Amino acid sequence: MNYLRGFVPWLVFAGVSTIGWQWGALAGLLAAVALLVADRAAGLALDHRVLEYGTIVFFAALSVLAFARPDSGLRLYGSALSMGWLALIAWVSIAVRRPFTMGIARRMAPPEVWHTPLFRRINVVLTAAWALSFTLTAAAQALVSAYELDTVYSVLIQVAGFVLPVRFTSSYPDRARARFEQQAAAQAGIQEGLAS
Repeated sequence: MNYLRGFVPWLVFAGVSTIGWQWGALAGLLAAVALLVADRAAGLALDHRVLEYGTIVFFAALSVLAFARPDSGLRLYGSALSMGWLALIAWVSIAVRRPFTMGIARRMAPPEVWHTPLFRRINVVLTAAWALSFTLTAAAQALVSAYELDTVYSVLIQVAGFVLPVRFTSSYPDRARARFEQQAAAQAGIQEGLAS
């Protein structure tokens, strides 16, 4: 569930936007800043907080736009924009070798594994899964908005866009570790055979 903590500002945005997208953007910004301040107060390093910084940038920019132009046509595309921005954060975090899931995983994993190739590999795969889900969800949300489909479609797409990567995130690390341990045991067996 620690993975969902970083998405709290996005959930706040979705909920508060029902009374006005500008208020949703401002509430998302305040929630994002509050989470970052809480992390700092808890003594957590802020160097792997790509998601948090990206979230603050998005909601700051959206707040300015939404208050300056409350009637902008972009308000109809709030879900698509937010998911597109999350996709951008995720893809860029992989490109700069700081997968956004590493900041989240460091809350749960002991420090001695943070710099291992397995930890990095797991987080690259997890971030890629989230990035793909965000990308597909953004595209689907853009279609829902463009064709002015019923809100139920938007909600279903949004739920699927989070549930699928959450399920993958909950199962993949254990599978990856098990595969790594099998490979290490097999490698050790080969080396023993060569030594004897």
